[in-house]
Amino acid sequence: MKRSITLAALVLTSTLALTACSDAADNSDDADTTSTTTATAETHETHQEDSTTADEEHGGHDHPADGGAPPAGIEEAEDPTYPVGTEVILTADHMPGMDGATATISGAFDTTTYSVSYTPTEGGAPVTDHRWVVHEELVDPGQAPLPDGASVVLDAEHMSGMKGAEATIDYSTEETVYMVDITVDGMTMTNHKWVTESEIQPAE
Repeated sequence: MKRSITLAALVLTSTLALTACSDAADNSDDADTTSTTTATAETHETHQEDSTTADEEHGGHDHPADGGAPPAGIEEAEDPTYPVGTEVILTADHMPGMDGATATISGAFDTTTYSVSYTPTEGGAPVTDHRWVVHEELVDPGQAPLPDGASVVLDAEHMSGMKGAEATIDYSTEETVYMVDITVDGMTMTNHKWVTESEIQPAE
């Protein structure tokens, strides 16, 4: 009789021990899952913050109020869709407030126009897909058009740290390119460079 009671007690003790281990393992799994989920969420939030910061820095580059004369050697368009003095609507989003803004054409040219990525000479975050730089704003570029991926040196001064920067051609277009006079976020800019024809609509 005593032997049966002792055996039963041993079985009960073992069962309780196994249950406790199982609960501990489940709690450990839950903790690991919670930890992994939290880490993933924090990583996603950090990536979003980094992207936002990069976008703000890109949009924050200072554009001069006067873009200046067109570069030497560029060819004026003979019969542009939008002649000088034409009022137009911009669909470009090169900077905040530009998309949908009313502008006046101040120059129209036939050339090869490039999107470029570069690191400013003054340091700071790299600038990607900067639109636009024309062929005549490159240092000793050779024959146009240059292929995607080509390495170039910029001679343009659209933004601080741009002139003299090493850049990579992202892509190019052969459409007519324009300088425009525009007011964005309370700042009036004359001869702003550049807007391509596909980024322009007639004003109503």
